[in-house]
Amino acid sequence: MNQRAGTEASGALLETLLQEKVSLFRGLDGEQTASLMAYFSSRKIVAGEELWCEGDLGEYLAFVLSGCMQLKKNTEFGDKSVVVGVFSAGAVIGELSFSRNDVRVVTAAALEECQVAVLTRSHFDALVKDYPALGVKLLEIVLRATCKRLEKSYERLAIIF
Repeated sequence: MNQRAGTEASGALLETLLQEKVSLFRGLDGEQTASLMAYFSSRKIVAGEELWCEGDLGEYLAFVLSGCMQLKKNTEFGDKSVVVGVFSAGAVIGELSFSRNDVRVVTAAALEECQVAVLTRSHFDALVKDYPALGVKLLEIVLRATCKRLEKSYERLAIIF
């Protein structure tokens, strides 16, 4: 994982935040939640710190548990970038490069102190092998979030034209 990612939080805090902020975890029983905890890690990111940079390998995705993250895209104008999204608690980020097993197409930076739950590719693969039904539930929540984001993009484009 990129060393920009901040400090790790306790497993109890991660479990509490996931259950409160991410809808996938609200419908799970205690045993299922405990099973999933082994596959996630938690990171605290201070304001201005980057979770990843454009061009980094997309080795993990993250669920925003608290705070606010922005995704920004480099432009052809040197050090200029454009903000392409701002995401708060409950959002999943990094799913594009994670799902394609490719490099990041945007930079993720904290606008304020953030707590994120991180799922690496290797931990995801192990989760799917060990608990296929939980793996499918996780994919469903990521797909729903991605579809909602795409729908909002369509709406924004329709307003422009």
